[in-house]
This record gives sequence, structure tokens and C-alpha cells, in this order.
Amino acid sequence: MNSLSQLDQVKTTPWSGGRSPWSVEYGKIMMWFFLLSDAFTFSSLLIYYGAQRFSKFTWPNPDLVFQSIPGVMDHGAPLVFVGIMTFILIMSSVTMVLAVEAGHRRSKKEVIGWMIATIIGGFMFLGCQALEWTHLFHEGFGWGKIPTMETLKHLFNEGEVSTVSAQQFSNLFFTITGFHGFHVFSGVVINIIILFMTINGTFEKRGHYLMVEKVGLYWHFVDLVWVFVFTFFYLV
Repeated sequence: MNSLSQLDQVKTTPWSGGRSPWSVEYGKIMMWFFLLSDAFTFSSLLIYYGAQRFSKFTWPNPDLVFQSIPGVMDHGAPLVFVGIMTFILIMSSVTMVLAVEAGHRRSKKEVIGWMIATIIGGFMFLGCQALEWTHLFHEGFGWGKIPTMETLKHLFNEGEVSTVSAQQFSNLFFTITGFHGFHVFSGVVINIIILFMTINGTFEKRGHYLMVEKVGLYWHFVDLVWVFVFTFFYLV
């Protein structure tokens, strides 16, 4: 009887999740489903980019395309600026982890502080992306925009200069990074909403900060996707 009663026992702590076999809270399961479907979308876009990238004999060299620090220097610093962007996004993921951990301890003040830090990190990343896009537009890149011959000569190390490859690279770059940027912006907006809910004591009344963890899952997903975007566009 004791063993049966133990099997039938339902966990009542929100952080513990629901019934066996999953033992995961319903909202968290739905978030995982959403992230899985979103992962398929990003995977499709990146696979298409890879197919285009390796089907061409010539392709813009990332070290030549991304060698500037907008507002500081136009060339000679390959991948430095995107490295800064990546560091900012990773650090924002760290602050989100700390916000979730503070939520476990129901430390309202710490949750507020780490959420603010996460939001600032998100805005900094979006600001850096806006600077990079503006610089690339001035360099002759854009959706459906054909780079000038002078620009093309600076993008290819060797082989025949390819207008088609440069235009495909440009279209895919702005589409995929723009799609990711939209996710980051959405995450910042959601984090702001959660921040105000925390300030207003909503989670204190509920008795848990589980919603912070759900938002954290989304934010970590956005950071993880950036690792793949960074690899495909800036390194390969």
C-alpha cells in the first residue's frame, strides 16, 4: 500500500512539474514544442544557405566582408565586431541563468536586477546588428541589391568575380540574421513584460517564478541559434 500511495502521489511544487512519466509543467512542455518547431525553421534556412554556399565555385570571403568595426575602422579587423556581438549575447544568457536561479530562491530584488541586465544585453546586441547592417548597406549590400563591381573585387580572394553569388549571399544574410534579430527583439519585449510583472509582485502572489524560467528557455534558444548563424555566415 505504501508503494502504491507513493506512485499515486502528485508533486505539488510548481518547479517539480506534473505527473509521471514526463514530470514537466504544462507550460514548459508547450515552450519546448514551440522551440522545436522554431528550430526546424532555422534549420531549413541554414541548410538552404549551405546548399547555395557549396554549390558555387566562388563565394564572398567572410574575412573580407566582415572586416570592419562600424564607426571605428572600415577594414583590417576581420570578425572583431561580430565577436563583440556574440560576447554580448552570451553574457545576456548568463544573466538570464542568474535570474532563473534567483527566482528559485524567490529573491525578487535579484530577479529584477538580472532581468534588467539581460534586457540591456539584448538591446546592445540589436544596436550592434543595426550598426552592422547600416555599414553593409553603405558597402553596397541589401535585399535584392546588386553590389558594384568595385565592391565585388574586394569580396573574392580568387577566381571569377560572381555577381550572382554576392547577391545570393546578401539576400540570405539579411533574411536569416533579420529573422534571428526579430527573435531577439521579441525576447527583449517578453523580458520587459516579465520584468514589470516581477516589479508588481505578480510572481510573489503566485508563490513561484516559473515564468522566468520559461522565458529563459526562449532566450537560451535564441543564443544557441546565433552560434549556428555565426558559424555559417562569419566562419565558413
